[in-house]
Amino acid sequence: MISSCRVDVWLWRARFARSRGDAADMVERGAIRLTHHGVQTRLDKPSRSVHPGDDLLFAQGGRLIAVRVLHLGERRGPPEEARALYAALDAPTA
Repeated sequence: MISSCRVDVWLWRARFARSRGDAADMVERGAIRLTHHGVQTRLDKPSRSVHPGDDLLFAQGGRLIAVRVLHLGERRGPPEEARALYAALDAPTA
């Protein structure tokens, strides 16, 4: 069983990015924050891994999106399948 996935691949599979290239650009811009085992870091490389239970925070379409990774997925499927990969969290107000 796979226990981790590249963050750019996961963002693409979860349909937060139209392509892996778009997802990689989001990460390289420093737009993605990962919380893993209670430690938050700003991701800078698309090759960084995410694991089930990690939290991601990023801006998209003028809104802050906060999600918990539930599953890694095996492919970019239909929207219903993509929504099963994460759970929405209350975005922090700052």
